[in-house]
Amino acid sequence: MKHMIAVLIAVGCALATPAQAQNDKMTPVATPAQANAIVLGTGPLPGATAPESWYRQYDRAFARNVSIATLEPFLPDPSKATGTAVIVAPGGGFRSLSMENEGSDVARALAARGVAAFVLKYRLIPTSADVASFERSMSQMFASAGRPRTQPNPTSFMPSLAPQLADSRAAFALVRKRAAQWHIDPQRIGMVGFSAGAMLTLQTVLQGQDEKPAFIGIIYGPLDPVTVPAEAPPMFVALAADDPLFGGRGMGLIQSWIAAKRPVEFHLYEQGGHGFGMYPKETTSTGWFDALVRWLGMHRILQRPGQ
Repeated sequence: MKHMIAVLIAVGCALATPAQAQNDKMTPVATPAQANAIVLGTGPLPGATAPESWYRQYDRAFARNVSIATLEPFLPDPSKATGTAVIVAPGGGFRSLSMENEGSDVARALAARGVAAFVLKYRLIPTSADVASFERSMSQMFASAGRPRTQPNPTSFMPSLAPQLADSRAAFALVRKRAAQWHIDPQRIGMVGFSAGAMLTLQTVLQGQDEKPAFIGIIYGPLDPVTVPAEAPPMFVALAADDPLFGGRGMGLIQSWIAAKRPVEFHLYEQGGHGFGMYPKETTSTGWFDALVRWLGMHRILQRPGQ
């Protein structure tokens, strides 16, 4: 797992974006108020000193230096509510969070389908307070992105996922605690993650305690083989074959789920790169969200109460 974290950090932010070079400059923006965000109570990130800050890149908002974890609800119209909930974990190499493309855009689309969605702003590795320095440091790290690699650099920064897992567990605990208030079935709370967020989603299952997601979505995350828990949830996976991080590196995760006789659906798109998220693109990878919704429907997860 540490090797794969190193890969995500080294190239996650650079490649977690579509090919829109004209918009690749990081532009600082004011940190939004996020009035609806709920502090999860996992405490400040130890050693963090730089304040949380936001920037725009590729026409979407990103957060960094997140030291206090929050959960932002996006609730469906009561007339459409299915009772199902999803915790959404954005990606960004554990140094930033794609808060729109892999966060609020996803959550709003889920809410429109009757699913209560909650964007998890989990704690991140601290970076320079100055965005220009941050941008330079990231550029230096992903200067080798896309070049042939035999092994990830084991000396790259390899964080423990302990803070992020604590944030994920707290998110599940909060949603279950308020399930009645939000008209959610506590047995139908899943998690969908992107890139680094996909890693966090998977580890929430593999290192799980009480959270036990009802289903998970792994969107352009690593596909290394794992030891599957006996009662692992149904898993939906989407990846582009031309993903420079994980494309062409085996499908061990899928095979692990199949060997364990647990439900899994895998969509391998010819094109899409890494980080396609909710961006409108001409590639078929844009259809991953509709495929996810159909998959949830197939598992009868989107049935409204009383149906």
